[in-house]
Amino acid sequence: MKIHLPNSAFLGNIDPFLRGFDPSMPDFLEITANQKWISVHPVVLSMIAALGVSIKASKIRFERLEAKSKHYLLRMGLFKILNVSSDINIVEHEPAGRFIPITQIRTSSELTKFITEMIPLLHLEPEQAKTIGYIVSELGRNVIEHANSMYGAFLCAQYYTKSNTIRIGIADRGVGIKTAINQSYSVKTDLEAIQLALWPGITGTTRREGGTEQNAGAGLFFIKSIAGVNRDFFIIYSGDAFYKLLRKPSTSRLNLRADPFKERHSTDDDLPYWGGTVVGIDINLDQTKEFSFLLDAIRKTYTSAIRERRKSRYRKPRFI
Repeated sequence: MKIHLPNSAFLGNIDPFLRGFDPSMPDFLEITANQKWISVHPVVLSMIAALGVSIKASKIRFERLEAKSKHYLLRMGLFKILNVSSDINIVEHEPAGRFIPITQIRTSSELTKFITEMIPLLHLEPEQAKTIGYIVSELGRNVIEHANSMYGAFLCAQYYTKSNTIRIGIADRGVGIKTAINQSYSVKTDLEAIQLALWPGITGTTRREGGTEQNAGAGLFFIKSIAGVNRDFFIIYSGDAFYKLLRKPSTSRLNLRADPFKERHSTDDDLPYWGGTVVGIDINLDQTKEFSFLLDAIRKTYTSAIRERRKSRYRKPRFI
């Protein structure tokens, strides 16, 4: 496999980075990087960690880094998680309020511990902390319940002072969305599977609208909706398909839609194959809505969508 760290890869312009991923030769990982500057979203580092964890260190080739920003990779724990050595020397400082290094999440207890330790580090306001904690909890729970990944998920986050934004990325190399959804629904493509995974009330654990008490099929829908209401980016990549929720203009009216394809978005169904799932989200703290109000609005959309799906399923044809 080959993956290149460009000079810029954030959610708004991440598409070229994804297209440059080469999944061939899965027992070998070659990592190259822009030699002048590296500035990437945490989801990029989560992807590299997910790729490299199952590969022997001797089979990982990390091109010598010359970029001045190379210390960022060390601070985020990339070399440590890959178990490869680095010639980068830095004086480490307390990460509080700046970033959460790449962390491997395999169990519910590890997820709980991660969230408990993460929130204080970010020095957030109470409502903001609820929003971020909820997002991380749902992202981790999705992997634990659906991915069937031997290595769990790799999650990291960074706070950007200038934009007052928290960027979160999570990646796994599990069964992927299509396989998970196909347990209860028949989908032919990865893009169709992503659409259903983002649709409220649909889960691979059952065909029942609204899911079960244990899994309501709402996690990804809620996360996408949080990004949408706050006019932020959200991406999901699985198999050969990619969905990006685009930022809504500040002048546009905010409407939550059950069908993710009716939101302002972009898609691609011809990307290099990613065996598993990747999710990235940005949250601008200047405009984060009150969490209780936000969830109430999302729940109303969720409930309405479930009701309409049930009516459509059981609606009988009328003959005159």
